[in-house]
Amino acid sequence: MTLPDPEAGNPIRREDAYVSMLYRRLDALRADTAARLGEVSRGVGGTAQARAERDAAFSEYSGRLARLDAAENSLCFGRLDLSGGGRHYIGRIGLPSPEGDPLLVDWRAPAARPFYVATTAVPEGVHRRRHIVTRGRRVVSVDDEVLDGGAAPSEAPGAETLAGEAALLAALNAGRTGRMHDVVATLQAEQDAIIRSDHRGVLVVQGGPGTGKTAVALHRAAYLLYNRPRLAAQGVLVVGPNTTFLSYIGQVLPGLGETGVLLATVAELFPGVTADRAEPAPAAEVKGRAVMAEVLAAAVRERQAPPGVPSRLDRDARAQAVARARASGLPHNRARAVFADAIVDHLARGLAEQTRVLADRLEAEIADVLAEADVDRAVREDLAGLEGVLPQEIVDDEDDLRRELASDPDVWAEIDALWPALTPQRLLEDLFADPCRLAACASQLSEPERASLVRAPGGWSAADVPLLDEAAELLGVDDRAVRARAARERARRVEYAQGVLDIARSGDDEARETLAAGDLLDARGLADRHHEAERATVAERAAADRTWTFGHVIVDEAQELSQMAWRQLMRRCPSRSMTLVGDVAQTSDAAGTTSWGLALHPYVGDRWRLARLSVNYRTPAEIMAATVDLLAGLDPEMAPPKSVREIGMPPWRMSTSARALPERLAHHTAQEAALLGDGRLAVIVPDARTTELAAAIQTTLPDAASGPHPDLTAPIVVLSVKQAKGLEFDSVLIADPAAILNASPRGRNDLYVALTRATQRLGILHPGPAPAEIAGTVHERGSSPPTHGG
Repeated sequence: MTLPDPEAGNPIRREDAYVSMLYRRLDALRADTAARLGEVSRGVGGTAQARAERDAAFSEYSGRLARLDAAENSLCFGRLDLSGGGRHYIGRIGLPSPEGDPLLVDWRAPAARPFYVATTAVPEGVHRRRHIVTRGRRVVSVDDEVLDGGAAPSEAPGAETLAGEAALLAALNAGRTGRMHDVVATLQAEQDAIIRSDHRGVLVVQGGPGTGKTAVALHRAAYLLYNRPRLAAQGVLVVGPNTTFLSYIGQVLPGLGETGVLLATVAELFPGVTADRAEPAPAAEVKGRAVMAEVLAAAVRERQAPPGVPSRLDRDARAQAVARARASGLPHNRARAVFADAIVDHLARGLAEQTRVLADRLEAEIADVLAEADVDRAVREDLAGLEGVLPQEIVDDEDDLRRELASDPDVWAEIDALWPALTPQRLLEDLFADPCRLAACASQLSEPERASLVRAPGGWSAADVPLLDEAAELLGVDDRAVRARAARERARRVEYAQGVLDIARSGDDEARETLAAGDLLDARGLADRHHEAERATVAERAAADRTWTFGHVIVDEAQELSQMAWRQLMRRCPSRSMTLVGDVAQTSDAAGTTSWGLALHPYVGDRWRLARLSVNYRTPAEIMAATVDLLAGLDPEMAPPKSVREIGMPPWRMSTSARALPERLAHHTAQEAALLGDGRLAVIVPDARTTELAAAIQTTLPDAASGPHPDLTAPIVVLSVKQAKGLEFDSVLIADPAAILNASPRGRNDLYVALTRATQRLGILHPGPAPAEIAGTVHERGSSPPTHGG
């Protein structure tokens, strides 16, 4: 394969020629992979091994094609010229020539690492780093950094430097689109170090606003799937704080060519349950406590032959059956079979014993009769033949008695009353609907705390889902019926396929010839045709299976997890291979954590690693200065991340009356949108006023998005603080900061989140005086801006 000369002519023209060659190679590989996938898709039937091999090939080729398709945008974004000669082109994927020579190095490969970490102080063997910017398939600009010419004073070892500063600042200053994009071309050294970390346990990434925590988490997922291929079979779980956030980040991993990743909230990790019920904050906080695991365990025990349930069985028999079932160590629903066997054994023994007593009495009477001298000879012979036979028949009949009792409806009615089969939903509904039952099972809670949990059945909240998951573990599933149903479904498919074949064989000559020409499948092979066409991805299979365990779990905004949510996620990852990113200064949920150590100690002790992100790429210095007093109130010891840029536009605030706030907010929203142009504007409001203030804005700006699932690509979107978590916008307006502060015990954390969402502009409207947390750091419009903090 003839390669363009990278040193001939204009740099842009040279790189354009090379990149064009890369795209031609990409197209060729894509066409070849699509052809191979088509061949696999057309294959059906065969042995079980052949079907398994075909499924594996289908998964391999479909995944490869997805990665090739995803590489279309910005296929190549960099070049390294090495000090000792030679060069590497860096891109989204690795591309070999037909002869196997590397044309493009995958950004995740070890050879690409210097692209992200090399500096003039530590050049990593790199003479020049070139950033290549493309639009479509054409190169539009290049930016060079010479790294081995000696360290400048400001770049002495240990000093802060930016890799590809021009490319980075261009990306930071670009308008937002409402969707997060990968930052593979502009990752910085401290981010890259975390992404490539070889730590196989729990890695915690603590970082303030704008430090790129989410980008690090998602790119680490892509990196791990590249470097640990076995993870692809188990999949990677990425957990976000809410569905709005997941919508925001949803295109990043597909854009990096990774499809073996499930994105979900904690509330979405219980298949079949939609968590759309509102939950009062006090109840949600109680439900998040670790003690709820003990409450649920007690609730299960309370359903295992409790003394108050009427029963025709004697107390000792019930107690022995319960002890036998619990001693099995099985969860409730599987132990129910042990309990049922014990009850049936008891009843069978009882009936057999009663029969023995009757038989003994009968044999005694027979003996008495035979002892009489005047018994007829024929009668004597008949009675003599019964001696010793009845006891053996009773023994033989005891097994028959067990079988009959095991299918007797009255017996099962007794078992159902004493040890009912329970679903997690029924267990929780019955527990929360009955104050007396709750008092018996939750003595660890105070009376007001128990009262907060009482409710009528109907719907589930996000706080319920970890409880449902815990209950599912305690209850288990007796899957004998599920296996039998699957076997029946398989038999039904085969029967249907046999009917199709019979019809085809009885058709005209042409149809028969067609069947014969294809070495006609048997019914089982044909039944597999539709089944194989429904191949699901790892992510799809994992989403439908509550018991799926992942090779790696990534949690964004991990500080928001309750203790019960931690339990739920740890069950999804027995290997404890996890990346947790968050900022304890931004914890909003009352059940969330303010200490990584406290949250993790029950599961991994001290066996976890902490990494810190210290540079704020998103939030300008002027906006971060506005948070100084607020952050000091949250944690005087916590240093804010250092912003890499100033924009020359300090944030502002303006006072209004409570009555005028909706109208003034609509006015300033329209004004800010006009100034912003093509960017994205978020209006962040108190949770309790979202509907009211969104309606006021939509009176003037009807296209403004709002609601439970707002369109983040809209130019204007109205969000609660919870919805805004983890997102970023060109401009942000905050309405009624005092209400945000007073809405919950974590109000300061919420306001800190709201203040740090903007990349360019920030404005605040406050009814009455400004809260003390911002009064001295955000200038009022018409006054001089404060000078401290930048």
